[in-house]
Amino acid sequence: MKYTFPLAAVIALVLIAWIGAQIPGMQYLFGIAIPYLAMALFLGGFCYRVVQWAKSPVPFRIPTTCGQEYSLPWIKHDKLESPVNASQVVARMALEILLFRSLWRNTKASIYDGPKLTYESSKWLWLFGIIFHYSFLMIVLRHMRLFLDPVPGFIKALEFGDGILQIGAPTMYLSEATILLALVLLFGRRLINRQVRYISLANDYFPLFLIFAIVVTGILMRFFMRTDIDIIAIKRLAVGLVSFQPSITADIGAIFYVHLFLVSILLAYFPFSKLMHMGGVFLSPTRNLPNNSRMVRHINPWNPDIKPHSYASYEDEFREDMVEQGIPVEKELPKKADD
Repeated sequence: MKYTFPLAAVIALVLIAWIGAQIPGMQYLFGIAIPYLAMALFLGGFCYRVVQWAKSPVPFRIPTTCGQEYSLPWIKHDKLESPVNASQVVARMALEILLFRSLWRNTKASIYDGPKLTYESSKWLWLFGIIFHYSFLMIVLRHMRLFLDPVPGFIKALEFGDGILQIGAPTMYLSEATILLALVLLFGRRLINRQVRYISLANDYFPLFLIFAIVVTGILMRFFMRTDIDIIAIKRLAVGLVSFQPSITADIGAIFYVHLFLVSILLAYFPFSKLMHMGGVFLSPTRNLPNNSRMVRHINPWNPDIKPHSYASYEDEFREDMVEQGIPVEKELPKKADD
């Protein structure tokens, strides 16, 4: 069920956009209203999640470390695995964000006869993740040419580098092939690896199917349905959307509205899904805190403001009960008037 529901949902979204875009007047819904709504949900949801994370107190200094912490001068300190200042934390975060350093150290545990537990290197997940994320980034940057006029030089350079092999006509970009390969490998990992398959949920498969559908519809537009696409009208619509002067001046083609609708669904879904790790990685206390608890006192923000309570005031408050229970006191109870 956790495979079929996400797949059925993506197929239903494709059919909704395909049929709806061919109804007169509905092009404005799929081409203007829904993209604006999706972008508002994306920006609002993204900012809300980040603000909520930023407001969450960190009661303890909990950086994840696996190297020698800073101690005595003659003991070699692992600056990346156990950072103690801001510059070392920045270097560690940069390697994590740009190169997925923690996935590079991924290991696989296996039990053999004996019983015998072994740990083996397992860098496939790191490779799949690198291929997918950088291919996705390249595609997003290439698409910026639709929203900018004139197109910046660095986007032209990226586009040239992505299509440098000149495969086919029109050019087959490397990022189009690599992202499809990465999606297939990531999906296959969830099917083949029984531990990952067991913990995978429907919301783990839905983004994979949705992004796969986005990539496939983009490839269909570029290679197989070019005659149905008016690229000039698409450029005009894209520039109009970012300048808040959108207009649909020609029949663009239903496949374009399907592609745009799926992208809008991804944007709207993004802040409320596990995809928010893109923003969450910057606010993870296991990564962004220095391991300096032996050098700097970390005050728990959850600790209440406790006023000092001396023993004398404590005894004044409970003296009568203490005397009744036979507990020695420094000051005797005052004598009553009838004594």
